[in-house]
Amino acid sequence: MEVRMSRDARWKALLELLVERGRLDVEEAAAELEVSAATIRRDFDRLAEQQMLVRTRGGAVVHGVSYELPLRYKTARRASEKQRIAQAVADLIAPGEAVGLTGGTTTTEVARALAVRGDLASGSPALTVVTNALNIANELAVRPQFKIVVTGGVARAQSYELIGPLADGVLSQITLDVAVLGVVALDVVDGATAHDEAEAAINRLLCERAERVVVAADSSKLGRRAFARICGTELVDTLVTDTAVEEETVRRFEEAGVAVITV
Repeated sequence: MEVRMSRDARWKALLELLVERGRLDVEEAAAELEVSAATIRRDFDRLAEQQMLVRTRGGAVVHGVSYELPLRYKTARRASEKQRIAQAVADLIAPGEAVGLTGGTTTTEVARALAVRGDLASGSPALTVVTNALNIANELAVRPQFKIVVTGGVARAQSYELIGPLADGVLSQITLDVAVLGVVALDVVDGATAHDEAEAAINRLLCERAERVVVAADSSKLGRRAFARICGTELVDTLVTDTAVEEETVRRFEEAGVAVITV
């Protein structure tokens, strides 16, 4: 008998398995998710129509852009760590400050933590939030006490972030108290990096316009590097990560002048 599982939950699980393995067979996926092969075939067909994967004979392979799945299909990977990190980052922000938020699952959790903070329930404004992430702007726009500034740019489907030269015009005209940076990887030598060079460029501008830079990253992203450089470690003031981080990694970041908070 099939386990009753919502289609959305199945799709999330399938896409996560695909990202981890690069390819999936129908029978293999059916066994893992405890559903019928016919169900998996239909799921693969629908996801292929949305260009989320590439259909193959008997299975599917990862789509060219699937290294960074759209947020709506990302499973809450390391959800508890991200929420703890987000709460700690939100605690670093003072009422009335101007905050830059890049896109990403962890920074989205930071936005949610700020939205429910009691001392930010009123003010004119209680907080100014500058972001290039459409989903973050959408969530916070219903908070009348927050002033929401969205950069210009072209929306990138994989992350809901606005990218391109249109964003430069807005960012060159503002200053921020703090930039909260979501990253794909953070390394002491190579700094903060992302998969996409256009996203990295916008994130870099946010950092340059900020008095202080806070990187919110779970421990799995530390000591790694990705394709496009956002900024060097010397621009990062604070790293907020989870307690699974190795002591040697913490020591190296602290020696580089980064304050490390583990939660």
